[in-house]
Amino acid sequence: MDVSVIIVNYNTKDLLRNCLESVFTQTQGIQFEVIVSDNGSGDGSQDMVRELFPQVILIENNANLGFGSANNRGLDHAQGKYIFYLNSDTVLLNNAVKIFFDYWENFPDKESLGALGANLLDADMEVIHSYGTFPELRNALYHSSRALYGVVKLSLGKFLFRKEIPLLNAASERTAYKEGDVDDIVGADLFLLNSPLARFDEGFFMYCEETDMQEIMCSKGKRRILIPGPKIIHLCGASSSGVGKASSDAVQYFATFSSIHYNLSLIYYFRKRRQSKLGIFILKSLLFCIWINPLIWKKTRKFIPQLVRK
Repeated sequence: MDVSVIIVNYNTKDLLRNCLESVFTQTQGIQFEVIVSDNGSGDGSQDMVRELFPQVILIENNANLGFGSANNRGLDHAQGKYIFYLNSDTVLLNNAVKIFFDYWENFPDKESLGALGANLLDADMEVIHSYGTFPELRNALYHSSRALYGVVKLSLGKFLFRKEIPLLNAASERTAYKEGDVDDIVGADLFLLNSPLARFDEGFFMYCEETDMQEIMCSKGKRRILIPGPKIIHLCGASSSGVGKASSDAVQYFATFSSIHYNLSLIYYFRKRRQSKLGIFILKSLLFCIWINPLIWKKTRKFIPQLVRK
């Protein structure tokens, strides 16, 4: 078996169907298998896979294990020489799996490779967020300090002046096209050798797990490369983080499932690397002050014990 394509699914039945259709339509010239690791979806995803894609290996986890753990369950069943981690909200536009496979097989120094990825596209075929840099504690402290200031300012505006203040300085996820070595490739499309380095740390529920994996690769001298050729749409990659939203929406962003778990994962990431205990304590304190905001307390309070334990 050349490649095992592993897709984690959680209540994304329609997106998953489109993703699977694109994989089986576009992938040619290699032996591959597709593994769907389902995190207890309640939208009929499992029945859809069994009915429309009987060739898929379906793993039913019966609970939301998180991104890394669910991928690991798929990895346990993978027979391919290579692993291709693929998000359920992606669509392959060409024979991307074969392009990744050929690139690795023909690379002059295979031992130096850790992971491959591509420049992801949005629905308008524009390049979007496809890679990142390894997180630094000082940057996390800076951004969290700014976030706390912004949340307090917006909240006071709502409570004292009864007015919604537009969030004007939100950042976009769009990035420029890039080829070559990067710190870490986003987990939406991650091609790598089936080896112990392909396993995620299950201490991360979601977010930062692929960054952690690739920093370990970096420490072992393994390269992470964005290559030309594969064309993959990532349907959620173009979402902005609040441009033009009113103050209440902007504050609510910090209580979203994504924002909460990203910050919890970031703390675990820094602890794992034995970063400054004082710096981590300050980061946790900043997040605590954001999360106790009356506008979002009902959503964030259940995560306070996790924040304290991290």
